[in-house]
Amino acid sequence: MSQRIRLARAKDAQAIQDIYAPIVSHTPISFETTPPSIDEIQRRIEHTLTKFPWLVYEDADRLSGYAYASQHRTRAAYQWAVDVSVYVHEQSRHRGIGRRLYTALFQLLRQQGFYNAYAGITLPNAGSVALHEAMGMRPLGVYHKVGYKLGTWHDVGWWQGELQPHSNNPHAPKSMAEMDIFIWEEHIL
Repeated sequence: MSQRIRLARAKDAQAIQDIYAPIVSHTPISFETTPPSIDEIQRRIEHTLTKFPWLVYEDADRLSGYAYASQHRTRAAYQWAVDVSVYVHEQSRHRGIGRRLYTALFQLLRQQGFYNAYAGITLPNAGSVALHEAMGMRPLGVYHKVGYKLGTWHDVGWWQGELQPHSNNPHAPKSMAEMDIFIWEEHIL
C-alpha cells in the first residue's frame, strides 16, 4: 500500500472537504458552523502555502488526513510562532496518521525558522489532547465557555510546543517560497 505525506494542492480541496465537513456539521471540534465550499478550501490552501506548510497524508491514493500551520498573531514580535491543526478522516483515525502529519509539519516548521507551535482544542477531546501531548506539547490554559455550538457552550484548551531551542538573535522565518520543498512533494513514509 502506497503512503506518503506531501504538500497540499488546490485540487485536494474536495478530499479535504470530505474530511472537514462532518467535523464542522456534527461536532464542536471546529467552531465553524457551516462547512466551507470547495472554492473556499482551495483559497485557504493557496493562501496558507504562501508562508506556511499545509500537508496531506495519502493512503493508497486516498487523502486520509491533513495538517497545516497558520499565523499565531499579527504583531511582528510573534512572527516566530504558529498555530497548528490536524484533521484525520473518521475512518482512518487511531492509525498514527495525525502523529506522522505533525512530525512532518514540525520538521518543516523548524527548517523555516519557527520556534513555538500552539494548538487550540475544544474540550473534552481526549484523542486530540493525547496526540498533542505525545508530540511534546504541554497545556497552557483554558478559555472557559468561549464558543457556542450545537446547543451548548464549549471550552477550548491551549497547548504549546517548542519546535527548537530559542535563539537570542533569530532570523525571520522563511516563507514556503524560500524553502527547497522538492523533497516534500514526494515524501514517502
